Amino acid sequence: MVKSGARASDSFIKQRSGSGSILRIKVENFMCHSNLQIEFGEWVNFITGQNGSGKSAILTALCVAFGCRARGTQRAATLKDFIKTGCSYAVVQVEMKNSGEDAFKPEIYGGVIIIERRITESATATVLKDYLGKKVSNKRDELRELVEHFNIDVENPCVVMSQDKSREFLHSGNDKDKFKFFFKATLLQQVNDLLQSIYEHLTKATAIVDELENTIKPIEKEISELRGKIKNMEQVEEIAQRLQQLKKKLAWSWVYDVDRQLQEQTEKIVKLKERIPTCQAKIDWELGKVESLRDTLTKKKAQVACLMDESTAMKREIESFHQSAKTAVREKIALQEEFNHKCNYVQKIKDRVRRLERQVGDINEQTMKNTQAEQSEIEEKLKYLEQEVEKVETLRSRLKEEENCFLEKAFEGRKKMEHIEDMIKNHQKRQRFITSNINDLKKHQTNKVTAFGGDRVINLLQAIERNHRRFRKPPIGPIGSHVTLVNGNKWASSVEQALGTLLNAFIVTDHKDSLTLRGCANEANYRNLKIIIYDFSRPRLNIPRHMVPQTEHPTIFSVIDSDNPTVLNVLVDQSGVERQVLAENYEEGKAVAFGKRLSNLKEVYTLDGYKMFFRGPVQTTLPPLSRRPSRLCASFDDQIKDLEIEASKEQNEINQCMRRKREAEENLEELELKVRQLKKHRSQAEKVLTTKELEMHDLKNTVAAEIEALPSSSVNELQLEIMKDLEEIDEKEAFLEKLQNCLKEAELKANKLTALFENMRESAKGEIDAFEEAENELKKIEKDLQSAEAEKIHYENIMKNKVLPDIKNAEANYEELKNKRKESDQKASEICPESEIESLGPWDGSTPEQLSAQITRMNQRLHRENQQFSESIDDLRMMYESLERKIAKKRKSYQDHREKLMACKNALDSRWAKFQRNASLLRRQLTWQFNAHLGKKGISGHIKVSYENKTLSIEVKMPQDATSNVVRDTKGLSGGERSFSTLCFALALHEMTEAPFRAMDEFDVFMDAVSRKISLDALVDFAIGEGSQWMFITPHDISMVKSHERIKKQQMAAPRS
Repeated sequence: MVKSGARASDSFIKQRSGSGSILRIKVENFMCHSNLQIEFGEWVNFITGQNGSGKSAILTALCVAFGCRARGTQRAATLKDFIKTGCSYAVVQVEMKNSGEDAFKPEIYGGVIIIERRITESATATVLKDYLGKKVSNKRDELRELVEHFNIDVENPCVVMSQDKSREFLHSGNDKDKFKFFFKATLLQQVNDLLQSIYEHLTKATAIVDELENTIKPIEKEISELRGKIKNMEQVEEIAQRLQQLKKKLAWSWVYDVDRQLQEQTEKIVKLKERIPTCQAKIDWELGKVESLRDTLTKKKAQVACLMDESTAMKREIESFHQSAKTAVREKIALQEEFNHKCNYVQKIKDRVRRLERQVGDINEQTMKNTQAEQSEIEEKLKYLEQEVEKVETLRSRLKEEENCFLEKAFEGRKKMEHIEDMIKNHQKRQRFITSNINDLKKHQTNKVTAFGGDRVINLLQAIERNHRRFRKPPIGPIGSHVTLVNGNKWASSVEQALGTLLNAFIVTDHKDSLTLRGCANEANYRNLKIIIYDFSRPRLNIPRHMVPQTEHPTIFSVIDSDNPTVLNVLVDQSGVERQVLAENYEEGKAVAFGKRLSNLKEVYTLDGYKMFFRGPVQTTLPPLSRRPSRLCASFDDQIKDLEIEASKEQNEINQCMRRKREAEENLEELELKVRQLKKHRSQAEKVLTTKELEMHDLKNTVAAEIEALPSSSVNELQLEIMKDLEEIDEKEAFLEKLQNCLKEAELKANKLTALFENMRESAKGEIDAFEEAENELKKIEKDLQSAEAEKIHYENIMKNKVLPDIKNAEANYEELKNKRKESDQKASEICPESEIESLGPWDGSTPEQLSAQITRMNQRLHRENQQFSESIDDLRMMYESLERKIAKKRKSYQDHREKLMACKNALDSRWAKFQRNASLLRRQLTWQFNAHLGKKGISGHIKVSYENKTLSIEVKMPQDATSNVVRDTKGLSGGERSFSTLCFALALHEMTEAPFRAMDEFDVFMDAVSRKISLDALVDFAIGEGSQWMFITPHDISMVKSHERIKKQQMAAPRS
């Protein structure tokens, strides 16, 4: 124990019991002693003797007896090394005084305790005996308890300073060694180790409490689960209450729904009635429009009729104006011929008159001859003309038929050429499409990512790279760049058809990353980018066999793979690839999709592009779409080669179509040339036909005139006929004059028609175009008129068949709803009063169908919840309370343990603070006492202790030093001065420690006579004043030590030679 530092008073010295002091030491076969016994006084004991006499063996035996290890004595490596040479064992026996208040178990040991330690070659044993020499214990714990009781620490240099420790202590100049000496001598080392050990124990105890608390965590978890179940059951009860409320609300919702329908019906009737003036206004407006269009149509028809006449005449003139001049000439010729014919006819009449006059007698005979001859000649000429007309008419008909035939062929040729041009356009379009696909594939071959978004996705990836620090996790995409096909490219097109635009999508881990990616897409000008939010930390989905279609055909999930499990998870969640089946052809796909109605089947895709699926009971088959090159192929070379071959084929088709087009154009030109030739020949035949018909007509008129002019058989008749002929001659001559005038007019007309033909040929085109435009406008007006009339009829029908009947039906429905409202109100009032519904709050507008669906969902949820929780809520509460009681004690116990540990820790912290404070006080006390002991020789000094650096330095100032310099290294002192200052340091330490006895061996080495005298006096005074037992061992003369009743001197026998 550490003392306060004050010197014990004389009264204390008188009262000390001396308990724990050494009375006697016996050794046998120990080191150099065969058998030695030495007795000690209770105060100061000096033992002297020559070197080798065994003085130090006494202290070694004392240390060994109190349990010190061999190495701790610094005299041997093992205890068996202490056995005297030639012996097999050694015995050390120490007798201690055990009386007074500080006695150790006096009722067992009595006034003396005997400690005996026997050492053999193979073992060692310690025995504690009482004052009679009777064995009490042989346990080391008993010895440890004894040592702790008397505060005996033989390894403490302030208790036992052996010869080696003295030399080491006196010669050491190391500050760290001095600190260790100080720290151990003052028992600070022991207290520090004890406190550290307690800290470790507290840490272990805290860990044990943590483990104990962890043992109740499963129960706490079970309690938490029960709490959750109770909460869920309470929610179930709440659901049941809400269900009853919903049923009541459902009853009144029918009433409120009828009220709503009544309101709607009222509004509907108002709106329908509002439609009457609107509809009538539209009818009136359409009627006005019809009348206006009719007026416009009448005017336009008149204009068109006028234009049509003009156009028809113009067209006829255009068609015949080429022959108009000839026709006029022909008319002139016909008039000339008629004039000549009439002249001849007049001349004939004159001749006839002359003949009648000459041949009156034989008029009958002559007349008959002349008549038969003329008639025969005229009949032959008429027959000839009829044959000629028939031939010309046959020729004209044949030419017309040939012309029509060639026109039809020309029309077919134009249609064929148009068809060829359409084919050329289609092939060119297909070629451009294939060329574009080839360019895309070559670009994809350089960078596969471009297949899923083109240059936009490259810009987007660059934007993502620039903003990568803003993402919580880097986005994944496009999805298509992470998807590969397992078994070649066979199913590439079908897989791409199924996944569609999902291949272009990107995946992010949260909403914040989604907003960041959307910003990057806007920066890259990538609009409408599809972004999917998915947790990246989820492992790859393991799809059970019963959740996929049971078929021998592969699914899309089985033919694709990805190095990223998140991509496959997204394809499963977003597209259901595990339920999409692939088939070789249409028949197999149809058998899979519609044959067996497989469970978990979503869609079937075939190699030829068909998509098949069920939507409810309806079988749906979508035809193939235009096929594009697949982007999922591992290599694009084969596709590029196929497309290049296809492009070459398209170019060949285009060349063939161009050649056919040229042939068709040539044929069309030939046909049009033949048509023009046939038209020319037909026009000539028509002209000939007209001429022949005119001749035949004239001949028939002449025959008729001659037949009518036949003379009678009588002279009178002949005379009368002559008179008539003369009158006819006059008439014909007058007619000839008119005919001559007509001939002049015909010449003028021919010239005029020729001029008009030239002018008409120039102006015909504009007039025809004006007619066509007017005709189109007429058609448009007629169409608008029909539309307006249809609109008028439509609105009249709406008024008649819809508006008025709808108003009538709406009013009838309104009456039905009023009756229904009355019935619903009565039924709802039977279930609950309306005030109860009103107390639940304002009506949210829910319809009966919505409430029924909500009640159905709540019933289903209530059923599921009731199935999920087999126990009742009361049972769950009882279990919860039971478990709470079960762990409440443990919780309290563990909490108490933790509080105690905390109290221990606080106490330990307080002890540690006190320890540090005491260590600081001991540091100051050491300096004071060291300086006091140095002062006896006129020396002053100071001790600096650093607990942080674990160093202790001694500063000494000698009285004869004129420079007043302080010596900080004791090696700078003489041997005696260094020994004396070290002795003062030891005495200061002794004054700070407490033990029943102390021993010092060769403490006065390296001292001169003066220093030894001063040192011995100081030691004796200190030992007597301290009050404990002291043992001093020295090889020097101790005659200078003053005599005193408390001082005992003993001389060791000289060693044997």
